[in-house]
Amino acid sequence: MGISKLKLPKVCEHCGKAFEAKSVITRFCSDACILAASRKRKKQALEEEHKQHILQESAATIATIQTRPYISIPEAVVLFGISRNTIHRLIKAGKIPALNLGERLTRISRTHIEAMFTTVAVPEKKPQGQQPIKLQYDPSECYTINEVSEKYEVSPSTISSIIRRNSIPKRQVGKFVYVPKEQIDKILAKK
Repeated sequence: MGISKLKLPKVCEHCGKAFEAKSVITRFCSDACILAASRKRKKQALEEEHKQHILQESAATIATIQTRPYISIPEAVVLFGISRNTIHRLIKAGKIPALNLGERLTRISRTHIEAMFTTVAVPEKKPQGQQPIKLQYDPSECYTINEVSEKYEVSPSTISSIIRRNSIPKRQVGKFVYVPKEQIDKILAKK
């Protein structure tokens, strides 16, 4: 461990106070902060272990719930991750059929809830008549930012913001940034 004759200014990782460290690897200002940080680290490790334990228990519960056609409201909360109030609201609105078998014995159809929360695949529409955007351009087909600035008498920062806003592909070669002539001309000709 290297101890310096100089006092190194540092900030304590636990309390955030500035202090003078005697070594390069010192992280805390006092023994109290070292102990507090150690306790905090151990507490976080225990919490993480507890979360993993709960997840394992939940996995077993979910596996048994998924086999039954009718489930209780707390089981639906665990299975679908929606709040109890939302389930009651859906039952009251008639969107989920429910059976009340007695006090706190409401059962709902698992298949109806699954049908409500399934994703619907939307096909992507390709624009007709448009050619795909060309991503590789020769430097002869491109302007530099300064050339565009001089041609249209606009500042380079404005050109950069226009490129960013319109998602124009750009390529840096050395200290020059190249952008396609056709796309820049098309956008700036309108303005």
